[in-house]
Amino acid sequence: MPGLSVCMPAYNEEENIAGMVADVLAVMQPRFADFEIVVANDGSKDRTGEVLEELARQHAQVRPVHHPVNQGYGAAVYTALSHASKELIFFTDSDRQFRLEEIDRLLAKKERVDMVVGYRAPRRDPFLRVLYGWGWSALVTLLFGYTARDIDCAFKLFPRALWEQVGPTVQSRGATFSAEFLVRAKRAGYIIAEVPVSHLPRVAGAQTGARWDVISRAFRELWRFRLQLWRESAASP
Repeated sequence: MPGLSVCMPAYNEEENIAGMVADVLAVMQPRFADFEIVVANDGSKDRTGEVLEELARQHAQVRPVHHPVNQGYGAAVYTALSHASKELIFFTDSDRQFRLEEIDRLLAKKERVDMVVGYRAPRRDPFLRVLYGWGWSALVTLLFGYTARDIDCAFKLFPRALWEQVGPTVQSRGATFSAEFLVRAKRAGYIIAEVPVSHLPRVAGAQTGARWDVISRAFRELWRFRLQLWRESAASP
């Protein structure tokens, strides 16, 4: 098995991050002889950064990266992925809403496709958040064509070589990040497979995805991305 970088963003996850790192260690150690845990602390206002530094002292696999100020979900994901050093990248969130052992479902398909992405079956979030997520995926599909049924599901596996090609072209740093990443990967010719994964209710910390400032930034980034692709198409011979 090649080396694995487990990459995740963290914003005000003081109550979750130690448990999340423990979960990753417990699940990945039997599966990978070589792995790292890259956590991008996105300017957290609680003790997330301090907890991460303590975890790094305790576990050689933990590699924290800190943003001095909050930059947004996509910015944190971009930082984490860009600091990955292993052949395979597994991207997830730090809120403990997934069963990490279900990475086996992704690994089972990795030899036949370029990227394996999960979809939450079912999604265990408040009703409005689920509704917003459905509408967002439908809008992205309308504007760019089909990429995945659950675009923002934070349970994805792909080779670092894919990220090194596609990642530098992704400009969204808010909630549009995952949509742009998938669209650009598909346009680059990469084959994407989907698998169902379990989703758990959040038991600690607070979600930020339903805030109006996060939503409005996502729509601005999405429209900017759509215009950019039109311009790129017009400029190509």
